[in-house]
Amino acid sequence: MREIVVISGKGGTGKTSLSASFAYLEGQNAITADCDVDAANMHILLDADFSNRQDFFSGEVAYIDSDKCIDCGKCKTVCRFDAILLKENRHTIDRISCEGCGYCARVCPSGAITMHKQKAGDIFVSNIKNGATMVHAKLGFAAENSGKLVAKVKQEAKMLALKEDREFVITDGSPGIGCPVISSLSGANLVVLVTEATVSGLHDLKRVVELLKTFSLQAVCIINKYDLNKEMNKMIEEYLSTQDIEVIARLGYDETFAHALIEAKPIVEYSAQSQLSVTIKESWEKIKTKIRNQK
Repeated sequence: MREIVVISGKGGTGKTSLSASFAYLEGQNAITADCDVDAANMHILLDADFSNRQDFFSGEVAYIDSDKCIDCGKCKTVCRFDAILLKENRHTIDRISCEGCGYCARVCPSGAITMHKQKAGDIFVSNIKNGATMVHAKLGFAAENSGKLVAKVKQEAKMLALKEDREFVITDGSPGIGCPVISSLSGANLVVLVTEATVSGLHDLKRVVELLKTFSLQAVCIINKYDLNKEMNKMIEEYLSTQDIEVIARLGYDETFAHALIEAKPIVEYSAQSQLSVTIKESWEKIKTKIRNQK
């Protein structure tokens, strides 16, 4: 079982659309994982059925027992997150603001404050339109620990791949270089970078390449909408050459991409014979060849 992680330095590059296309093309030979838990949407393109759900608990939140509380105010004094409110002369917890540090519970003289495990989101295992399986998640409103939720999604996907003897795990990571991205990259066999021929595309590509160096991960790159700014595309390719990162595909601007999104379909399903779909299929074959040839 080999894991391919698709990431981008910024949002809007087409990362999720490409991940969904790869998953659709590979069918039941792959388990798909959507690790963009802060803004998960690949389930829309792959028509996930949300057939199995489990709670994800991470971190703690304070709880005040009003029967024990003497309203001394010590908890409010020490809270650095303004999470303890005084309403009608009674102290309460703002669950969204609470960071779960537990300081209030330690200073409470009456033992009225206890720390409770917090539900931070949901994890789903779904059947998708091509008969394969997808693991995805939804981070709760104002919840923390997205990195831990990503790790849990990856763990579930890899366990399923081993159990069902699938060759690949195709992971759609988050954009940027934050904690969810770092968690997405853990254990990857090959990283697919998706960028666009813009100034911000090059800037954020450089940031994510620096992150990859930390993990010593092998990467390839797909440049989307390369023909909108050929001078910028040239600069991106020159930079990638200095980093020994192969450009495996250059995707031209095509409004068919937008039409496919409107119909909630991967481009390779919506317009299978278009030049864009042909190029994506060729890039997927190059990715598989590269990962199969790894030592």
